[in-house]
Amino acid sequence: MAFKTFSMKFFSLLVSSFAIIGMAVAGDPNILTDFITPPNATTVDGSFFTFTGLRSFIESGPLTTFKVLKASMVEFPALNGQSVSYAVLQFANGTTNPPHTHPRSAELLFLLQGSLQVGFVDTTNKLFTQTLQAGDMFVFPKGLVHFQYNVAQTSALAISAFGSANAGTVSIPNTLFITGIDDNVLAKSFKTDVSTIQALKAGLVPMGKP
Repeated sequence: MAFKTFSMKFFSLLVSSFAIIGMAVAGDPNILTDFITPPNATTVDGSFFTFTGLRSFIESGPLTTFKVLKASMVEFPALNGQSVSYAVLQFANGTTNPPHTHPRSAELLFLLQGSLQVGFVDTTNKLFTQTLQAGDMFVFPKGLVHFQYNVAQTSALAISAFGSANAGTVSIPNTLFITGIDDNVLAKSFKTDVSTIQALKAGLVPMGKP
């Protein structure tokens, strides 16, 4: 009997340990090779591991809006299996990166130029905000709704790092208002009328945000 009780406790401890380990390593799955090449690749050299898609932001002129350039596995296939990706965020004065989430990764933002008001909302609906200056970093926890807003009169430039090759982006305005959810459902949810919902929809266009 004592042996049976010990065995059950040991089994429970073993299961709990595996669960803790599983949570600790949660993220992109580990790969069994050094890197993953596309099925149609014939040769792999240094070019495969080089991404030039961010050159355009260095060469761009004055900003008039918010602009994001991504370097995820979609744009940079060499990132597949490496659990990392980047995004460069450029903010004209007065522009915002609307509330959104990244379901597969936290986001670590580094502000290179200007200032930004940033914030996120946790699962208890508590808002955490901060005004960043150049050289500051801010972390947005995985899966939580967050935003960035350039309230200054000058432009701002930031780089975001992700712990996933494909962090994913769920834009709250776009998800709610341009995916075909019935206007009556939205009107009741926001305690407003259908005409207001339709006005909100008219001001939105499909776009991805980091």
